[in-house]
Amino acid sequence: MSENYTDPSGNTEQFRAFVHTPETAAPDAAPSRLPLIVGGVVVVLLVAVVAWLALS
Repeated sequence: MSENYTDPSGNTEQFRAFVHTPETAAPDAAPSRLPLIVGGVVVVLLVAVVAWLALS
């Protein structure tokens, strides 16, 4: 029985082609912090309004 599997490390040309293949692009962009900032501003405004209503 002949073996059809070819090890890329056994052939220099195949190994170099394997090493130089580009990887799939991973998402580099971090998630947006805009919702977190807007949520924080809303919470601060709500606390300020509640405090203003309670003290007046």
